This record gives sequence, structure tokens and C-alpha cells, in this order.
Amino acid sequence: MNAASTTHDSTDAPAISSLQELLDSGWQSKTVKQEIKDNFTRMLASGESLFPGIVGYDDTVVPEINLALLAGHDMLFLGEKGQAKSRIMRMLTRFLDPWLPYIDHPDLPVHEDPTHPITSLGRRLIAEHDPADIKIGWWNRSERYTERLSPGTKFADIIGEIDPAKLTGGVSMSAEEALSFGLIPRMHRGIFAMNELPELDDLVQVGLFNILEERDVQIRGYPIKFDLDVFILFSANPSTYNRSGKVIPQLKDRIGSIIQTHYPESRDSGIEILQQEVALDLEGDYPVTVPYFMYQLIEEITNQARKSKFIDQASGVSARFSLANFRNMVASARQRGIVHDERPAVPRISDLGHLYSSSLGKLELDLMGTHQMSEKQVLDSVVAKAIEVVFKEYVEEHGLSAIAEIFRGGVRVVVGDMLPSSQYAERLKSVPPAWEAAFEVNASESEAVRASCVEFVLAGLYSMERISRSQQHGKIEYET
Repeated sequence: MNAASTTHDSTDAPAISSLQELLDSGWQSKTVKQEIKDNFTRMLASGESLFPGIVGYDDTVVPEINLALLAGHDMLFLGEKGQAKSRIMRMLTRFLDPWLPYIDHPDLPVHEDPTHPITSLGRRLIAEHDPADIKIGWWNRSERYTERLSPGTKFADIIGEIDPAKLTGGVSMSAEEALSFGLIPRMHRGIFAMNELPELDDLVQVGLFNILEERDVQIRGYPIKFDLDVFILFSANPSTYNRSGKVIPQLKDRIGSIIQTHYPESRDSGIEILQQEVALDLEGDYPVTVPYFMYQLIEEITNQARKSKFIDQASGVSARFSLANFRNMVASARQRGIVHDERPAVPRISDLGHLYSSSLGKLELDLMGTHQMSEKQVLDSVVAKAIEVVFKEYVEEHGLSAIAEIFRGGVRVVVGDMLPSSQYAERLKSVPPAWEAAFEVNASESEAVRASCVEFVLAGLYSMERISRSQQHGKIEYET
């Protein structure tokens, strides 16, 4: 029996406070990987949700993680930015026991296993004291994970360094007591994650592959034999990980499993992630109602950016791009709602005119393919293509004539993000029945909804070269 696992759902640490009590409870020591494997196996067998909140990976990434956990492998998550690599690594703590016992002594540098200590001091405590006199503390699983970003990381940060103060006290340089431990030794019996592995200094990489292979620490040529028990995770971008010389071959060879992540394989999955992660209150004093086609446009802008020849695809376009743009769009609509007292406010195409502030800096241009285009020009082309793609889908499903019917016979419409919705109402006194089916919002129910539908149709018709457009002073004029 594992005493910690008997408190699986408990928020309080077990009452056991001495080694004798722990031994009497029947607690058995496990490696961290065995502990994770056992809890994972139990959850898998019971049908529990293994990675709640992770969307679009059920048939691709999750099965590979499952196998790596069952195999007891250290893992590398390989993928572009914004593919939930760090989030998944942090979620692996859910497969740890809620509480882990350790020898509670102020001079111990690590959370020692009460029955298998790895330091000389820990071993002396066990040998020289009665089990009833050895105090036991409890380490919560939320504290058994730490991560580090590679740039700027030094050997001493994650592995350790010889402490000059201890040398002056007469401690031998080759003794473990002379060491000041880094993050990995201090995470003995826990999980350590290194983000952006290829950016790690070669010397640190050498220290890491020694830990992966031998599970010991070697500092300044002095090998300190520790039976370190650490589950090690890495993340990397494929463009740098696969570049020759960025990661030393010996380290690559010692990583048990490579888990390749990816962007959402469908727009619907991307929208599901967006709705889950955006953490935005659409209610309140000035509520905002977002038509589904505006969700589609925001996500399609991200999709088109991931396809654009003007954008460096090796860098990737993060899911955070969609989140920032969605928040920006909602803020623009809410501002209009506040100024004109429109409740609810409804986002429109003209609100996308403010995406420069939320998008610039998140796209890395392909300097070989931009032909001197600015980042703003690239973004404009991406937004225009997204509007064309989404509008054509509505046209194919519902018919262009029914969607465009209201604008037959010559029309001139001025739109803008700060124009009140009432100015659009005159153009759409009578809503074509097909519109209500097409846009999944009732265009008859409010002026703000009609305004959003009108702008979507106008922008779509323009993308299909059915009408012309001119822009001046923040307002856009469409005419047939």
C-alpha cells in the first residue's frame, strides 16, 4: 500500500509525522516514474479524463504521451509556439500522489525518501536514529514540478556549483557537502522541465545527459554519486531542434520519447480552444454578443497566417494570436456599446481594423518572401483572405443571391467601428429570410446584430469583387 495514494482526493496532508508511523502504515517507496505510471494506469482503467482542457490531440498527441508514461520515458515535446507544450508538461503533476513523505530535517538539501535516502546526511540520520525520532514531512504534488527557460540558464542554476563558503570551513571540494545544489537535484522525486532545449548552453547539455544516463551529478570534474530520481521533460521548436549542432547528439540519444504537437487540425477545434481559453466576460453592464461568423473570422485569420508565404512558418503562429485578436475585437465592440449605449454590442468587420495593436509583433515575417511588404500589409492580406474564405462558405451553403439580395440595384453604405448601429438599420428594414438561417443570429432582433451582418456581407461581396470599396478617416464606403 502507498499511504499517499489513500488520500487521493484529500487536500490535507496525512497525519503521519514520524518514520515509525510511516512504516507502520504500510507505505512503500516508489520512483517518481513508477508513481506516475501507477496513478496513470488507475485513471486510464477507470475511464477518467486524462488531459482535461486539451483540445484536438485525442487521436494524435495524447496516445503518444500515454505510451511514454507507461514506458517510463523522459519526454521532449516538439512543436511550434502556442501548441500547449508547457501546459501539458505542467498537467503531468496530476498523475503524482497528492502528498509524498520525506525526511523533515533542516540540513537536508533534497526531499529525501524516508527509506532510501541519497545523501550521506540522510543515510546517517536513518542509521543513527530510532525511526520514532525521525520526523516526516509531506510534499504536495503542486510543488513537485519546476521548469526553466533555457536562454541565460547556467550550469550552476540547474545542476549546481561548489560553494566557496563551505570550502573555507574545511569541507573537501570532492565531498557532496561542498555542493550548492541546482534545480534538478533539488527536484529529486519530482518533475523538472526545460523549455527551449536547443537554446541551452553546450556545457549544461553535457551535464543533463549525464543526469539522464547515470542519474548522478558531476561538477567541475568531481563526480558526486547520487541516485537522483527525477522525471525530466523538455520542449523545443522543430526548426531549432533539428538544426545541426543545436542539441548535442548524446543528449538527443538519451531522451526516451519525442512527442510531436501541432496546431488545430480544423477551424472548429481552434474555435473550441479560443472559447475555452479566452477567459473574457461577455456579460456585465455592457454585454457583448459575438455572432459565430465572427468567431470563424478570428480563427480563420490565424489559419491564414499559418499558411501565408509572407510569414515565417518555422516560427509558427501561436494560439495566443487568436486570443489576443478576439479580446481586441470584443473591446472595440464594447467601446462602441459604451459610447452609444448599445446593449448588447455586437462585433463587426470594422472592429477588425484595430487588430494591428494585438497582432503586430506576434508574426515573424519571412524576409525572403515578403518582397518588402510591411507587417501591416501582410496582416491586411491575411485578414482579407480570411474574410473571403469564410464568406464563400456561407455563399456555397446558402447561395449568393439570397445573401446579397438586400444590396441589389445600386447601393452606397458607409461603415465604421464607431458608427451607431441605427445608421445601418435603414439599409436593412426588411431582413431576407435566408439571412437568419445563414448567420445563426436573428438579424431582425436588434440593430446591432443587423449592423454586424451587413458589414459581413459587404466585406464578403467586396472580397468576391462584386462591389467596390474606399476608405477614409477610419470609415469604409461600399458601393455597387
